Amino acid sequence: MENTRQQKIARQIQRDIAEIIQRDLSSALRGTLVTVTTVRVSVDLAYAKIYVSVFPFDRAAQTLEVLEQHNKPIRGALGNRMRNQVKSIPELQFFLDDSLEYIENIDSLLKK
Repeated sequence: MENTRQQKIARQIQRDIAEIIQRDLSSALRGTLVTVTTVRVSVDLAYAKIYVSVFPFDRAAQTLEVLEQHNKPIRGALGNRMRNQVKSIPELQFFLDDSLEYIENIDSLLKK
């Protein structure tokens, strides 16, 4: 169960990471729509698991690779935005949120 502080920090990280990806990584992710769907923050605020949804689905692995390559600059930009709110910026881990692909698969099965 997340406490209120964790939820607030997670929402702030979600907004900031989405803006950072849109602004700074638009050239590296050209032709790909990346949405930050969920952020889970550890109790001690040291780690943040960031779940992203990628469209088109076939570029998901490539997109996660780009995000991991740019992990340190993303974390640095996040630090500039959140420096007055937390003592230390959490380590970032990116994961694929494939719920949209799952929904599309079920929808196509139901149409058959």
